[in-house]
Parts: sequence; C-alpha cells; structure tokens
Amino acid sequence: RRATDARADLDEGLGVIESRAEGLGRFLQAYARLATLPKPSLRALEVAPWVRRMVTLETRVPVVVEGGPEVTIAADPDQLDSLLINLLRNAADAALETHGAARVRWRADRGWLALEVEDDGPGLGDTANLFVPVFTTKQHGSGSGLVRSRQIAEAHGGTLTLESVEPGCRAR
Repeated sequence: RRATDARADLDEGLGVIESRAEGLGRFLQAYARLATLPKPSLRALEVAPWVRRMVTLETRVPVVVEGGPEVTIAADPDQLDSLLINLLRNAADAALETHGAARVRWRADRGWLALEVEDDGPGLGDTANLFVPVFTTKQHGSGSGLVRSRQIAEAHGGTLTLESVEPGCRAR
C-alpha cells in the first residue's frame, strides 16, 4: 500500500512541476516579446481602412466602427495592427461577459490621432497592475498585451490609457 501512496505522491509532484514549467515557459515567451520591440518603420497609414480591416478580425461580439475623419498618419502598420488587435480582443473578452458589444472611434487632435476602443463589459476593477508585465486577470493570459500595446503607442510618440465608462471600459 505504501508503494502505491508513494507513486501517487510522485505523480502528483511531477504534475505540479510540469504545470509550473509550462507557466514559466509562457512567462519567458511573453517577457521576450515585451523586451524586443523594434523601432517603428514609419509608412503612410490611412486610418479608416486600417480600422475597418482590423475590426473584421474580431468576430465574437459586434464591433461598431463609429468612425472619425479621413486621416493618414505616419506609423508602423504592423505594430499598430498588433496594438489594435489586442485592444479589440480585450474589449471583446469584456463584452462577452455581459453579452455586449464594442465600438471604435477616432479623431484628429492638433496633429495627433486619438483612437478609442470602448466595450460594454463589466468595467475595470483594480487598475493598479494593468500595465505591469506578466500581470493578468485572464485565466489563460500572459500579461503582455496591454504592456506591449503601451510600448507600441509610446514608440509612436503617444500613450495608452484605460478608463472605466458606464458601462464598460475605454482604451484611448
């Protein structure tokens, strides 16, 4: 009987080790992605077609393009794709919790583009750690999405902020 107990303990211990190793692997992959953002390769990017193209990638909830002015910016399209895809995914994740939707709008403001992604989700809880690398509120998240998105915004001379709205959250 003791041999079977020892075997069960060993199997359980190996399972814990395997789980922690997988978690550490995800952590290291996320951290490596965060640490290596290349300098943006700026090109002309028409905002309206770009936003409409990115919105089609999120199919889990309705995403309404509220729009904005016809404007072209100098940006790295690949990096901005990553930023907007992440914000749309986060908005959809939140909207799924409340069976809501998401919206995207933009405006030109004194030579800057102000892009907003808003959702009808439950809103923000504790915001203190939202931009801390590898902090996540999602069961299978890596905690790199918002940090990476903020890095991309800052590399383009901008910022990324989150705020609670009624209902939901707005990323700007």
